[in-house]
Amino acid sequence: MDILKSIEHEQLKNKIPDLHVGDTVRVHAKIKEGSRERIQVFEGIIIKKQGGGVNATFTVRRISYGVGVEKTFLVHSPNVEKVEVVRVGKSRRAKLYYLRDRVGKAAKTKEKVGARIVTNEIVVKEEVVPGELDEVETADAEVVEEPVVEEVKTEATEEVKAEVKEEKEEKKSAKKEETAE
Repeated sequence: MDILKSIEHEQLKNKIPDLHVGDTVRVHAKIKEGSRERIQVFEGIIIKKQGGGVNATFTVRRISYGVGVEKTFLVHSPNVEKVEVVRVGKSRRAKLYYLRDRVGKAAKTKEKVGARIVTNEIVVKEEVVPGELDEVETADAEVVEEPVVEEVKTEATEEVKAEVKEEKEEKKSAKKEETAE
């Protein structure tokens, strides 16, 4: 691998949220104030996604006290604690800049009908423990390919049928005993 790519690969997060333009999200960002560090939540609509790799960003817009506020977050930033999808929006465009001109309810996107809010994550890189790598390689070496043959297991189905009949007979006899009492 190239030196730059290897350095970038180290900086990537293992899992990133599956975000789409038009979704309403809640971004938990770390804020440093002097010696204190706290988490600040920023909720709004994703109006654009751009870039790739380490430089991938998404911009979130919200109206705060009548003023439009947009923040751009790096997807792989250590300052972004987590991203929650609050509402799945219906969008047919890659960039929703037209929302900048709108005010109030018109500044929202329509909600996808029947969409479930699921926090899907995309696995960017998998952590491999050095001991597990050796086990996987040896397991692959031992696998022998055998021709696949479909066999109909009539014996198993006959046994199951016999068991079902026995259960029915037991239930009938139990009912007869109850009615006799």
